[in-house]
Amino acid sequence: MLLVCANNERLSKEEGKFPPETSLLFLYPVQDSEKHDTAAARPFVLVLPGGGYSHLAQHEGEPIARWLNDLGIHAGVLHYQVGDFEFADLIKDVEDALKWVREAPKDWNVIPGQVGMIGSSAGGHLASIAATTGTVKPNLLLLCYPVISLHEPYVHQGSRDHFLGANPERELLDAWSSDQRVTAETPPTFIWMTANDSVVPVENSLLFAGALSRHKIPFELHIFEEGRHGLGLADDHAHVRQWLGLAENWLDRYHYVKKEYA
Repeated sequence: MLLVCANNERLSKEEGKFPPETSLLFLYPVQDSEKHDTAAARPFVLVLPGGGYSHLAQHEGEPIARWLNDLGIHAGVLHYQVGDFEFADLIKDVEDALKWVREAPKDWNVIPGQVGMIGSSAGGHLASIAATTGTVKPNLLLLCYPVISLHEPYVHQGSRDHFLGANPERELLDAWSSDQRVTAETPPTFIWMTANDSVVPVENSLLFAGALSRHKIPFELHIFEEGRHGLGLADDHAHVRQWLGLAENWLDRYHYVKKEYA
């Protein structure tokens, strides 16, 4: 079940009051300056933090949304269900969030054909599986050191255990490994990670990029030589922090960057 939260500060303090089967969408619209038309429509990107489906990594949520705001992009962070959940309900919450962003009346406007999604680690798995299997898809996809394959030897065990439980059947592993679900309907994708990530092997990103290539989906892949897992904005890693400029250039190519109006 999806609940949209307009007052981020107040509701974040009350988050524990909601049922565990609730996903919360926290909104970060761009605040236009008075000299511009505040009704001007902008792109939107939905942010899915990582955390191995056991918790949510805070540095992969609001800081990412604020970075998108600096680019003139509306954003929202989905505090999706973790721990004990039904994976079908989780996918539906993502779809409902995308549908709400495109269709719900708001004080700020969104370009319906420019609604993207960015996911980190396990959030990258959720974003990629929703973008490949969902009936409601984003228009583009960004993945930061994503979990992609649920098969050995490249699986992140904690993510798989929380998503599918212990000892899942091979059919389930195939169905929820997003590299095996890419189709011609998968959106253009930007991917980055580090080659020596000791938590989520780099092969996850290579598998997804290979699947995109086979289906002729436009994509951009950046693999940095060194860096720990979970860097987020990479404030403490100057070399990897290049991903922000690379992603901005990629988003600009798809006309998402609207800094002149910020």
